[in-house]
Amino acid sequence: MPTDTQLPNAINNLHEQAGRLEQELRLSPRDPAIYQAIAEIKRMQGNELDALVHLATAQLLAQATEQATAETTMETIVHLCNIATAYFMQGNYKDAEHWYRLVLTFDPHFAIAYMNLTSIYSSTGRPAEAEICRDQAYRNQRVFIEHEGNPVRRVLVLCVGRTSGNIPFEVLLPTSTCVRIKYVIDYATEMEDEWLPDYDLVFNAIGEPDVASLYADRVRRFASRCSRPILNPHEVVTLTQRHRLAAFMGDIEDVVNMPCIRLDRPPASSEALSGVLAQKGLTFPVLIRPVGSHGGKQFERCETMAELELQIRAINDICYLTSYCDYASADGYYRKYRIIYVDRKPLPYHLAISEHWKVHYETAGMEQHLWRIDEEYRFLQDPEKVLGARAMSTLAYIGSRLNFDYGGIDFTLLPDGRILVFEANPTMLVHREHSNSGLAHKNFFVQHIVDAFEEFLARL
Repeated sequence: MPTDTQLPNAINNLHEQAGRLEQELRLSPRDPAIYQAIAEIKRMQGNELDALVHLATAQLLAQATEQATAETTMETIVHLCNIATAYFMQGNYKDAEHWYRLVLTFDPHFAIAYMNLTSIYSSTGRPAEAEICRDQAYRNQRVFIEHEGNPVRRVLVLCVGRTSGNIPFEVLLPTSTCVRIKYVIDYATEMEDEWLPDYDLVFNAIGEPDVASLYADRVRRFASRCSRPILNPHEVVTLTQRHRLAAFMGDIEDVVNMPCIRLDRPPASSEALSGVLAQKGLTFPVLIRPVGSHGGKQFERCETMAELELQIRAINDICYLTSYCDYASADGYYRKYRIIYVDRKPLPYHLAISEHWKVHYETAGMEQHLWRIDEEYRFLQDPEKVLGARAMSTLAYIGSRLNFDYGGIDFTLLPDGRILVFEANPTMLVHREHSNSGLAHKNFFVQHIVDAFEEFLARL
């Protein structure tokens, strides 16, 4: 029986051994003996799962070294990538990074490893490394094919890799019904358009209108040679840029779009900025946000010219300026509704309720207030009962005007019954909530959206 002193010493010794072995591993990442030794330490520490992972890796590396054929190398890469992805899905980015890097010692052009390293570095505040990995991934591979079972159609998904702005399409296009052929078009040459696998239709996932405008010519040239149906053509997407939306929907009765301008460069002086605001009808308070941003990032309300100039300098890039409209409900809370359009028809997705004017579902604290969850559920069940027939009729007309095959609108209902539009574009996130969370009530309605989209695809 170890004494009270011996037990901590033994634990410390194991930690020291593990630390030394990890250093050795950085120098020799493909040495099976090191993984074998780490497996023993993990077992002694009571970590049976990690022990098995390291033991399996040791065996894979030994086999790859002994046989050294193209087939065994690919098998090794797949197994190691699966291990890395398991850690990645658990949020264990340190170990995931190690195993993805190990994959790259076998195949320095393995795009999936670079793509997931990009996510790891983006999530851990390492943007420069993320950008390097993203660029490496898409220079190595532009087409990614995913499917399972017996899908009924093949969908070419147009994406961009150099920036965010793609529609989250994983829930909309499940691999059980769709072969997803992801095509990173901004890295691909036009000649590659002719080499694509067979597909039945195209889903343009470049849904952020500011991003879409950057690649409009490239997508337009692709579309001119494409003989298949294209969902959300780029012309529809780019019309929804924030500074174009007011003019696009300005004549719709019962719709309020606040004046908005796109500021490509800071005005030379306060007087020049004041003149720009006056010319476009903007009054304080003024909202400012960088072009292409969502989720409240660098989204601020400025009460004075001095505050606005400070924020313009802080962003130091193209930005949008929008007049603020106080949209608090009678009870003092702020409400932001989201409707998803599938084949131009409105379907409810969520309602966020907050004490703050800057409403985002993720930060509104919905789960902490049962009355908010109850109100959201009533909206999801019967949006017309909550918003009224007048508002629902307006939303349906907005859907026909926007002409989205898939898209969404964020809005609120003003006290006079009119709809104040915050934004409307195709890059609206739809995702399922964890079954154990307080938001699981949404999943039924998410499935309704997914089913509606599947029915739409089936009619094409």
